[in-house]
Amino acid sequence: QTCGAAAEANKAARAVDLFDRVHGVDSAELAQALSRRAVAAGRRLPVLVEVNVSGEATKFGAAPEALMGLLERVAALPGLALDGLMTVGAPVGNAGEARPGFARLRALLEAGERALGLRLPVLSMGMSGDFEVAVEEGATMVRVGSALFGERSGPGRD
Repeated sequence: QTCGAAAEANKAARAVDLFDRVHGVDSAELAQALSRRAVAAGRRLPVLVEVNVSGEATKFGAAPEALMGLLERVAALPGLALDGLMTVGAPVGNAGEARPGFARLRALLEAGERALGLRLPVLSMGMSGDFEVAVEEGATMVRVGSALFGERSGPGRD
């Protein structure tokens, strides 16, 4: 992990140059790297904080109990615009099984808005197999790549 900080800084630089929004901010260190790069580029980068609502070790994201502190830090950084939360839910047998995780993320978003006194307009959750339930639970953004392009295969597939 010695090259972790350098790799993260390089990724942050590329992200600021290439993307209109970053969906997976899951640490204060990543947020700070993005903030530095966005300020240097003279822009304000919209970000979503990723939350691991399922508690799965294989998923990225801030733990729900650490979320408020991370939201406060991200909201205070220059160059970043905290837009909301996102999660990648646990794989489920049927879409309804995803509802508790989606409801929890919505509740965390609402608590974050109250604590920060900010409107967080984006709630990104749900994928091709469960997006209807995600929308019912308040999702404003869903990821439906496999519904549009088919299932992925090979390295990098979650």
